[in-house]
Amino acid sequence: MRFQDLLAYKKSFELSMLIFKMTKSFPIEEKYSLTDQIRHSSRSVSANLAEASRKIRYEKHFILKLTDCDAENAETQAWLEYSVACEYISEELFSELTAKSLEVGKLINYMINNPDKFS
Repeated sequence: MRFQDLLAYKKSFELSMLIFKMTKSFPIEEKYSLTDQIRHSSRSVSANLAEASRKIRYEKHFILKLTDCDAENAETQAWLEYSVACEYISEELFSELTAKSLEVGKLINYMINNPDKFS
């Protein structure tokens, strides 16, 4: 199985690229804080999915890596809240990106609850 074929990977990669483009307009003083944090957490979701795909033979390790994905996805949602609260993004963009993140979370949780369907 190619990790790039996982729907959760595709959706999380797409989200991280949208976040990357969004953060290009963030103030320079956020470069080493909010910008780095949200880029890191959003990219970690797909990176951890790639790692999880290589641990599929070991169900507990697979699930553990998927819970890392879920945690990074939740962290991304928190940084999105900061982004809108600091008025770096609109409420509309916040809602759109949060909805995408929630969709990724549902896909990850499906994988956590059904690991046998991915082996």
